[in-house]
Amino acid sequence: MLPTGVRDNQLRESNSQKVHPQPMDESRSPNPEAVEAIISKIFTNVSSLKSAYIQLQAAHTPYDPDKIQAADKLVVSELKTLSELKHSYRENNPKPVCVSPQDSRLAAEIQEQQSLLKTYEVMVKKFQSEIHNKDSEINQLQQQIEEANVKKAKLEKNLKLRGLSSKESDDSGHENGFFPVDLTPDLFISTVEAAYQAIHDFSKPLINMMKAAGWDLDAAAISIEPDVVYAKRAHKKYAFESHICQRMFGAFQQESFGIESDTLAVNKESFFHQFLALKEMDPLDMLGQNPDSIFGKFCRSKYLLVVHPKMEASFFGNLDQRNFVTDGGHPRTPFYQVFLKLAKSIWLLHRLAHSFDPSAKVFQVKSGSEFSEVYMESVVKNLVMDDGDEKPRVGLMIMPGFLIGGNVIQSKVYLSGVKVVE
Repeated sequence: MLPTGVRDNQLRESNSQKVHPQPMDESRSPNPEAVEAIISKIFTNVSSLKSAYIQLQAAHTPYDPDKIQAADKLVVSELKTLSELKHSYRENNPKPVCVSPQDSRLAAEIQEQQSLLKTYEVMVKKFQSEIHNKDSEINQLQQQIEEANVKKAKLEKNLKLRGLSSKESDDSGHENGFFPVDLTPDLFISTVEAAYQAIHDFSKPLINMMKAAGWDLDAAAISIEPDVVYAKRAHKKYAFESHICQRMFGAFQQESFGIESDTLAVNKESFFHQFLALKEMDPLDMLGQNPDSIFGKFCRSKYLLVVHPKMEASFFGNLDQRNFVTDGGHPRTPFYQVFLKLAKSIWLLHRLAHSFDPSAKVFQVKSGSEFSEVYMESVVKNLVMDDGDEKPRVGLMIMPGFLIGGNVIQSKVYLSGVKVVE
């Protein structure tokens, strides 16, 4: 405790000191107009921020990554603008110095940066989620591409599609030189039998449609070959099979099969590739891939030969299908699809015949020729022939014969005027 004398002296000194009031720094006082401008900017910024947030929400339904990214950028931009307004106000209107040595503005700025950091973290997580989803989609697409490439490789290897293109390139089958089927006379014989069966199969719907259209089948059979004496009326079906055969096998011995093309295959290996390519395929699928291939041209030309315009008009009431074929199309009608099976079988036989070295030779039998058991086979088996009778004569050729590797594949014929066992 201070002595009484000392305390009195301090009080007198304190009372003798004068207090000089310090003028206020008017530059530090807030300007009402500036504050009003800042407030206006804040309201505008908040409105823009609200609009950007609404756009961000709308971009999620439906989900649109591009719109979401654009809206995110807009939200961040508005947040930065708001932050800049805050910094501008604090710089122009600083607060009194705090008792704490730490600057309150620095603390507030740290808090603001932390808020922005949290916003960025949310955005980063969202983008990472989107990237993960995109990566999953990419992996799935890559897997699908790999599976498609495997299927494509199998098709290219097994079917040799290039051998049936309009270019008919000679190197279409040089990929590995391997063929899953051996080129043998037995393969050719089985292909001949398949072609003969295809002629028979196509004649059935053709005859049925003629009946339905009111055709006189007897007169039609006579118009095909007038001098044939049939053992049975039902045998007149062979006249229509003969008609189909004659039209389909025209120009068979030519490598071009009568089809004009600047890029025909001329080597044996290429012919065999083309045989293998079409052997296991649906002809309509093949034509769908390349309607103007040599096979497509072959189908069009043979259809126009086999099916007469009058016949087609009676079947369908118009020539729309014929006109479609003439213009280069391949209709998906049931009748044309049946014909394509026939065309495929004859085309395969031609490709295979010219795969051999030397090529298989085709021979035809004219009507009226004397029957030869070496070169011909009767399509009617239960014939009655007496020893004193003359050798029967050929009435119709149903299927030509072939010579391959010293072997004879007999022509199939219908004999005229021969009796059959009932």
